[in-house]
Amino acid sequence: MPAVSPAGIQLYAVKDSLAADPAATLCRLREIGYREVESAGFAGLTARDFRRLLDDNALVAPSAHLDFSNPAAAFDDAHALGAQYAASGSLRALIPGAHNGGMTLEEAHRTAELASHLGEQARRAGLQYVYHNHNFEFASQGDTIAYDVLLAETDPALVQFEIDCGWMVVGGRNPIDYFKRYPGRFPMIHVKDFLPLPDPFAGASGAPPGAELGHGIIDYRPIFAAAEKAGLKHYFVEQEGPFTRMSQLEAARQAYDYIRRIP
Repeated sequence: MPAVSPAGIQLYAVKDSLAADPAATLCRLREIGYREVESAGFAGLTARDFRRLLDDNALVAPSAHLDFSNPAAAFDDAHALGAQYAASGSLRALIPGAHNGGMTLEEAHRTAELASHLGEQARRAGLQYVYHNHNFEFASQGDTIAYDVLLAETDPALVQFEIDCGWMVVGGRNPIDYFKRYPGRFPMIHVKDFLPLPDPFAGASGAPPGAELGHGIIDYRPIFAAAEKAGLKHYFVEQEGPFTRMSQLEAARQAYDYIRRIP
């Protein structure tokens, strides 16, 4: 198992189970072996009440995915949760004119500007802002891609990045290349897999079904090795739906077993 931090899980991966019974779901995750979680909402509870459930199950949340339509409220939630990192799953809802296709260079410039503003606000609140990618940031824009613009036009002290390795691979890029090119920018990763891609596959315009770790297209052993050299601090397993072969909690157990086998 990677030694960089205890095994973590993005709670979006068990969102249905969490919504039905937050306490039982967190208890089961702890029994499986997880010690860290990353929040994606609070299952209808306040952040403070959700934190109590984490404490009851000896779980910690170093990172929280938050709604930045109200940054002050988002930072309050992060502090209530005990998180160090305030992460955005996407900023598109806050970018006027953004669309659902590949990220254009114009949108990338505007996203970098907004991310920098959020990063400054987060620093004043005693937090670190982190941008999480999907696949649309990797659409070809001539000789440049939007994700590279985001990295180039943000201050590392204000804006860090959480590579969702699965989405990056679906977008046609290799996480290892980014770890080598930008050490110190990626304190966290999402460990996610997908079923084999259609051929040909337009990586920035859609996605194949999610896969349980170890049953998809990505070998995480070299990815972890490169990420740790680049300064990785936390990792969170996650799976996209549909969950047709097993339940969300069963998939979470299988993901933990896969992570445990990585040296």
